Amino acid sequence: MDPMKKMKAAFLGSVLALIPLSAGAEYRELDAIVAVVEDDVVLASELLERLDMVREQFAQNNQPLPPNDILLSQIMERLIIESLQIQEADRRGVTVDDETLTRAVTGFARQNNMTLEEFAQKLEQDGRNYAEFREQIRKEIMMQRLQQGIVNRRITISDQDIQDLLNSPYYKELLSDEFRVGHILLALEPNASEETIKQAEDAAIEIVKELRGGADFAQMAVARSAGSNALEGGDLGWRKAAELPSLFSEYVLQMDVGDVSPPIASPSGFHIIKLLDQRGAGVQKEMQTHLRHILVMPSEIRSEAEAKTLIWDIYKRLTAGEDFAELAAEYSEDPGSALAGGDLGWTSGDEFVPRFREVMAETPTGGLSEPFESQYGWHVLQVLDRREQDMSESARREMALQILHQRRFEEELDKWLKELRDEAFVEIRLGNS
Repeated sequence: MDPMKKMKAAFLGSVLALIPLSAGAEYRELDAIVAVVEDDVVLASELLERLDMVREQFAQNNQPLPPNDILLSQIMERLIIESLQIQEADRRGVTVDDETLTRAVTGFARQNNMTLEEFAQKLEQDGRNYAEFREQIRKEIMMQRLQQGIVNRRITISDQDIQDLLNSPYYKELLSDEFRVGHILLALEPNASEETIKQAEDAAIEIVKELRGGADFAQMAVARSAGSNALEGGDLGWRKAAELPSLFSEYVLQMDVGDVSPPIASPSGFHIIKLLDQRGAGVQKEMQTHLRHILVMPSEIRSEAEAKTLIWDIYKRLTAGEDFAELAAEYSEDPGSALAGGDLGWTSGDEFVPRFREVMAETPTGGLSEPFESQYGWHVLQVLDRREQDMSESARREMALQILHQRRFEEELDKWLKELRDEAFVEIRLGNS
């Protein structure tokens, strides 16, 4: 037997062994229930599948894995939070139609330079079920839509908030640099006793000491952190400092790459951050392009070949002199621009995928590109004009608004997820006897 299969069989056996004897026979015939979450359950198979995914991520990043019990605890908590969100989405009528789901999965395939059919075959070869993969993507989109709908309503940003950020002595520096930060949270309950708070602070001090002594941050985050990014090794990704939680931003600006902060106290617990990397953005002037495009997407009723044929027919009609705006309104499947004749306005191109940016850069001013493919489908674009643009006051205010929104969205999301978890009925059966 394959060593990994042996390990999974042994693990499943240990899960089953931890289930009450009265239910053991039934669960051996079915799939062991390792947690009850309101009206849903978490199955051992789900836990095992997620365990495989996390192990693979750690292997790709050459990071050592924490002990199994700690890793399983983190994965279990992630599955519980996901289940609660999906149930809430169902109650609120949040849905994802098949066309949207197919576009998203097709995007994954294109990122891997495959057709949808090739991608499905590769998943099956790797031991992953294509239908289950689609369902997981559906759930992720549902959770994103639910979070946007609920959390955005909890955010208020006043003109004074924007002005305060614009007037901040850190504003210029916040715009010009990006930071990659690692985060560990030792969580505290709202009414924790002084003794419990002191114990958490002592634990945080000890973690800082170990990290400064060379301990692996990612492994420590998985083992000890209660933060939402724990399974990613605490990595918050690349962000401008103002996009980080406000609790961290001033610390980050004073740190050098590799530095570990002292414990930072907040009502939610003690935070420890490490500056993993830093890079300059230097955005004062930018080259902007005014362009428009037509997008044709493959779907369940239009094959890849048919989408390609259609975009080339549209391209021939454009080169023959037909009106771009009229053809965009008739054929383009980009709902954000089709009704505007395909017009995308002035842009630096940062919001587009790499292939789109490449073609935009290569197309001369006034020129029309040949049809090209991105992860979203087939495009033809036209560059109307180019300019070098200073950051205007309106652009600066818009950027400040985005920074504030991103910062508050994450803060409110963490609060809402904690509320959702605290108010839910959850019975964890893994480890009960």
